[in-house]
Amino acid sequence: MSQRLFKVISQVLNIPLDKINIESSPDTIEGWDSLKHMNLVLAIEQEFNIQLTEEQIFEMLNVALIKESLKEHEIEI
Repeated sequence: MSQRLFKVISQVLNIPLDKINIESSPDTIEGWDSLKHMNLVLAIEQEFNIQLTEEQIFEMLNVALIKESLKEHEIEI
């Protein structure tokens, strides 16, 4: 399931899949800016058929925290 999340991140941020890990964040991925973050949120919502809360969106500061948000929606990653 992590692979599914990593694919979404790879596509939205236009980076190779092998450059993404659990600690990836805007600090470690050039180009992960506020606009790309919102695109990533929309892509994640679409891929996993969920609606993230405003709080979850702002807390998604790295891949680990994105996974935590998905777990709150009972999606196993």
